[in-house]
Amino acid sequence: MKKQFIVIISACCLALPAIAQIPNNGFENWTSMGSYSNPDNWDQLNGTTTTAGVYTCTKGTPGNVGSSYLKLTSKTVTGMGVIPGIATNGTLNIGSMKVQGGSPYTTRSAAFTGNWQYMGYSGDVGSILVFLTKWNTSTMKRDTIANGSQQLTGMVMSWATFSISLNYKSTANPDTVQIILSASGTTPANNSYLYVDNLGFSGVVPGTATGITNMENYTGTISVYPNPATDYISVEMNLQKSANIILQLIDCSGKLIKEINTTDAKGNYKNTLNTTGLAKGTYFLKVQANEAKEIKKIIIN
Repeated sequence: MKKQFIVIISACCLALPAIAQIPNNGFENWTSMGSYSNPDNWDQLNGTTTTAGVYTCTKGTPGNVGSSYLKLTSKTVTGMGVIPGIATNGTLNIGSMKVQGGSPYTTRSAAFTGNWQYMGYSGDVGSILVFLTKWNTSTMKRDTIANGSQQLTGMVMSWATFSISLNYKSTANPDTVQIILSASGTTPANNSYLYVDNLGFSGVVPGTATGITNMENYTGTISVYPNPATDYISVEMNLQKSANIILQLIDCSGKLIKEINTTDAKGNYKNTLNTTGLAKGTYFLKVQANEAKEIKKIIIN
């Protein structure tokens, strides 16, 4: 009987300690299982297919960076159909094909990066999925802080660099990253492949500020308008005590676009940032009064 393998993302997993890294991101470390090897810290389906002597996750050499890389190849297995080449830094439940867990990660990165090659046969479409999550102690579930995805259509038959933007749904910092690499979609085709190496993250997206003093100690409501903006952004607030004000407009990659500094501001404060000519999209305005900070999301049309 053929078994259809479809990966389902699960939001149920334990909270993890907070450090920022992707274990074995260059796929340099492998553990011998006797007749085959598995990449350290990456779960896959080799244990399911080993009785047939077929392996969908193998070591490629040399690496685009370093001595090795990850080769995911969908393979036909007698009695099981086509088994997709899949790897995840979480835990892959073979029975339900759900992915749980991931690696500790606390940075609000702007993009997931790396090097790849891929080819889909017979209309097969592989994918790369990335989820930044945080354990919610109130609901006892995981909240999705950001996610990114890339469908693999067509072909890239020599090493190329990729960058997958992360879409943020929350201003909180994550505590976990879950990565799923798949050579195939819901209808796997024999010999579809995805090779990856040198995984990482780039850029920083501002989130909830954690200054030692709250903005309320300096001001009431901060008014930022218009939003969406085209030619300018105005910032207004009523300062309850004198403060050095810093306004910073930051893009989604974490790059500082504009900055205004005002020393010893008092009372009714108003300033304007010129946005004429800026690329359309999402930006973040960081308002800082001495050591207190607040982040506002800005859309520029």
